[in-house]
Amino acid sequence: MDRKEERKAFTRHEYYRNRELSWLAFNERVLSEARDKQIPLFERLKFLSITASNLDEFFMIRVASLIDMVHAGYTKKDIAGMTAQEQIHAITEVVRNLVGLQYSTYSRSLLPSLRQNGLNVIQEHENLTKEQKAYVDRYFRDNVYPVLTPMAVDSSRPFPLIRNKTLNIGALLAKKGEKNGELEFATVQVPSVLPRIVRLPDSEDGTKNVILLEEIIERNMQQLFLKYDIISASPYRVMRNADLTIDEDEAADLLKEIQKQLKKRQWGEAIRLEVEEKIDKRLLKILSRELDIKEEALYPINGPLDLTFLMKMYGLEGFDGLKAPKHIPAPVKEIPADGDIFAQIRKGDILLHHPYQTFDPVVKFVRDAASDPQVLAIKQTLYRVSGNSPIIAALAQAAENGKQVSVLVELKARFDEENNIIWAKKLEKAGAHVIYGLVGLKTHSKITLVVRREEDGIRRYVHLGTGNYNDSTAKLYTDIGLLTCSASIGEDATAVFNMLSGYSEPESWNKLSLAPLWLKERFLLLIGRETEHARNGGEGRIIAKMNSLCDRDVITALYEASAAGVEIDLIVRGICCLKVGIPGVSEHIHVRSIVGDFLEHSRIFYFYNNGQEEVFCASADWMPRNLEKRVEIMFPVESEKLKEEVIHILNIELQDNRKAHVLQPDDTYEKVDRRGKAALNSQMYFVEEAKEMAKSDETAVNRRVFIPEEPVE
Repeated sequence: MDRKEERKAFTRHEYYRNRELSWLAFNERVLSEARDKQIPLFERLKFLSITASNLDEFFMIRVASLIDMVHAGYTKKDIAGMTAQEQIHAITEVVRNLVGLQYSTYSRSLLPSLRQNGLNVIQEHENLTKEQKAYVDRYFRDNVYPVLTPMAVDSSRPFPLIRNKTLNIGALLAKKGEKNGELEFATVQVPSVLPRIVRLPDSEDGTKNVILLEEIIERNMQQLFLKYDIISASPYRVMRNADLTIDEDEAADLLKEIQKQLKKRQWGEAIRLEVEEKIDKRLLKILSRELDIKEEALYPINGPLDLTFLMKMYGLEGFDGLKAPKHIPAPVKEIPADGDIFAQIRKGDILLHHPYQTFDPVVKFVRDAASDPQVLAIKQTLYRVSGNSPIIAALAQAAENGKQVSVLVELKARFDEENNIIWAKKLEKAGAHVIYGLVGLKTHSKITLVVRREEDGIRRYVHLGTGNYNDSTAKLYTDIGLLTCSASIGEDATAVFNMLSGYSEPESWNKLSLAPLWLKERFLLLIGRETEHARNGGEGRIIAKMNSLCDRDVITALYEASAAGVEIDLIVRGICCLKVGIPGVSEHIHVRSIVGDFLEHSRIFYFYNNGQEEVFCASADWMPRNLEKRVEIMFPVESEKLKEEVIHILNIELQDNRKAHVLQPDDTYEKVDRRGKAALNSQMYFVEEAKEMAKSDETAVNRRVFIPEEPVE
C-alpha cells in the first residue's frame, strides 16, 4: 500500500469517535468527581453543579445545531459516519443515563452526607415541621408573593412565552364548587431575582435547614388562585435553541445585529423539557403540546430541576471544613509588584503558569504601560474578560492618557456577547480604537503588544498566552503565558495587528504561526517530520496538550505517525475523536484527560525533532473551528530554561495518577491504576511547586518539590 492509499485508509469512519458523544464522556468524567468520596463534600456539590451547567450549554448549542440540520434536511455524515438524526438518538440515550446518574448521586450520596454533616435539605414542603411551615408561609407572604406573576391560560389569554432556562411551576385548576368542570392551566415563574436556596431556622441540635424556593411557592400556590382549587402543580423547565445565526455579509452593523439576536436567544425553539417525574399526565400533555415537545426531548426528573443551584449551596457559610482550602496563586519572583516590569522582561523571557502563579503580572503589564510616559501604543485582542476587568480599566486610562490604544473585541464570544458590547463601548468613549471582530472569523488569539520608546530606539514588548485576559477565570483555568521583548516576535506581533485592523500581511513571518492562514499546515508539517524521523530509523516523539481534538486531518496525521512508530502522548481534557489501540493505526497513541479542581485550558505542543526539541504554546485546539475559522496564534518557547519548564509541566501531567482518566480502546475512560505507586495529583503538585519557586532563587531544574504520598495498597 503506498502512502496515499495508507493515508486514505486512516480516514475510515470506524477510526473516529463522534464529537458529541465524546463531549458527553467528558461530562461523565466531571460527574465522577462529584461521586468521588475522597473529595471534600462541598467540592462534590460544585462538580455536580458544573455537570448540570455543562449539559445546559450542550443542549442550547450542540443539540440545537443538530436539530437545525434535521430541519434543513441535511444528511451529510460526520467523521464517525453518523447523520444528525442518528446523533440525536444516540445523545438522547446517553443523556438519559447521565441525568439518572446525576440525580442518584444527588439523592443517594450527597443529601445523606450533607445531613450527616449538619445541613438538612428539605426536599418536599410536606415534610416541614409545624414551626417551619409557619416560617415558610411568613417568608412567602413578605418576600415572594409581591414578586410573583401568576399567568392563567384561557380563550382570552394565550399560552405565555416561557423564557429559556427559567424554572416555572405549572398548575391545573378547577373553579371552586365545580366538581366536574373543565380544568384550566396556569403557570408562574420561579423568580430568579430571589435566592433559590432559603435558609430556615436551625434545629435544636444545630443542624442548618434549607428549602428550595419552588417548594415554598408550591406550598402557597392557593394564594395565587383564590377562586380555584389546585388539582395538581409541578415544576418544569424549558431549554431553547440559543445558537446565534448571523449572516455577517448581510449585517450592515455587526454590533446592532448581535444585540438584536441576543434578545431572540430567550425565545428560540424549545428543544428540551424537564419536568418533575410525578407530574400529572394531563398537565404534561398541555406543556408538551404548547411547547411542541416530542417524547425524545422530554426529560422526567427524580429530584429538583436545574442542579446548578448547588453552586449557590457551595457558597453557604459555616461549612469551610467541608471545602478544599482556598488556593492563593503564588507571586512571580521575576516580577516584583513594585518593580519595573519592562526592565525585568529585558533580562530574558518570563514564563507564567496560571493559576498556580498569579495573573497580576499580566494586569501589571497593561497597567504600567498605560501610565508609562515612554509607552507610545498598546494593542490587544480580547475574547472574554471579567465583568469588572482591571485590564479594560487600564486600556481606557491609556487612551485617556493620549496613547495609541487599539483593541480587537470579539463580539461573537459565545454567551459573553452582551458583556463584550458593554465594555467595547466604554473603550471607544475613552478614545481607544475598537475593532469589532472580523467577518466570518472569531478572533480567539491572546496577544498584547506594547510599543515603547527607549534610549536605543523603539522596543516592542509582547505578552502571548493560551488563556483569556480574564483575571477571574485566571484563578480557575490552567494556562501558560509568555512575556518577551524578542525583536522577531515583536515584529510578528505588529504584523498581526496590522492584519487585524487593515489588509496588510507581510511577505514572511518570523516566529508566530497564525490560523486560519497556515497554522494547520504547520501542525501537519511538525507531525509529518516526526513520522519521517521514525521511518528513517530515528526516534519520533510527540506530546500534545489541548482542550479538544476533533480535526480529521490532524488525527489522520497522528495515525500515520503512530503507524510509523512515533510515540504519541495526548493530554486532551474534553472532546477526543481519535481512537486508541487500533492495530496498525493507533497502537503508539496514548490519551489521557485530567479533571481536577482547576479547568485544564493550556495548549502545549512538544516535538522531539531528533533531539533538537521544539516546544510551542497556542490559543488553538486541534479542532476545525480553531484551525480554519478563527484567528489563533502559536508561539515558540525558545529559551532553554523555559523550554525545560514547559516540558516538565507535560511530564508531571503524564505521571498524574489521581486526576487522570485514560482513554481505552472501547472509547471508555478509566482512572489510572495506582496500586503500589506513589500518588501524584499534578494540579496540587504545581500548587506546591509555585509556592516554592516564589521563595527560592534556585534554577528551575532544582525547584522540584514533589513529595510522594504513601503508595496505595
